[in-house]
Amino acid sequence: NDDTKDEDLLVAKTMLNVSYGSSSQQVFDLYLPANRSSSTTKTLILVHGGAWIEGDKADMNYAVDIVKQFLPEYAIANVNYRLATTGNYAFPMQIDDIHSIVQKLKNENYGISDNFGFIGTSAGGHLSMLYSYGYNSNNDIKMVCSIVGPTNFTDPNYINNPAWLDLYFNLTGVHYADDPAYYEQLSPLFRATTSSVPTIMFYGDADPLIPISQGQDLHAKLDQLGVYNEFNLYNGGHGNWSQTDTLDAYAKLVAFVQNKF
Repeated sequence: NDDTKDEDLLVAKTMLNVSYGSSSQQVFDLYLPANRSSSTTKTLILVHGGAWIEGDKADMNYAVDIVKQFLPEYAIANVNYRLATTGNYAFPMQIDDIHSIVQKLKNENYGISDNFGFIGTSAGGHLSMLYSYGYNSNNDIKMVCSIVGPTNFTDPNYINNPAWLDLYFNLTGVHYADDPAYYEQLSPLFRATTSSVPTIMFYGDADPLIPISQGQDLHAKLDQLGVYNEFNLYNGGHGNWSQTDTLDAYAKLVAFVQNKF
């Protein structure tokens, strides 16, 4: 009955390993806040990294804690997606998974609105940006955060690096030299438009995996398009920054969510 339903919305609820597909990897953890409403409650979708081939939603538990502490009125979906293996390429499989997650969050009666934001790390940052810029046809996605996510697969730092070209093939089954335009389609830099969502970025100035150009070029492109964005560069590598810088990043992310989402 409706009274029970309303009472359910008053209390916080945690649902672990909610299935959204037939694979054991197609699950997410859902944290629903107390006093939620299908008209006002927004959801942050957390997307882990791991080079598209490894990693787990447990890697993002620290972000769950930050959101719960500083953004308690937001729902959180901490997601797993199918990891790429030989012959099971990352693209478009992982974007399909993110789409399935968004659809399930919209269609189930969780007591949340159709307003979503992404926080993604490394490969998860890439997937978050790619989906937000390239696949947001219903305008459900309102913001994206990239923590050390790749933005441009046509970057000379990548295409002149044999190890990256091997990774590219493993991700797509397509050799870069055979179809450079395909890699533009997989690059958030090339999918951004004047209507792209507000974006906040965090990068390291000595990241062995993500050249400094990856963040700087997207920052410049979004500025050129007139898209609101914040670009933060810290001393250090692939997310392993000083405690001071890490806390600064958390504070900036919380403020961004409060102001732009």
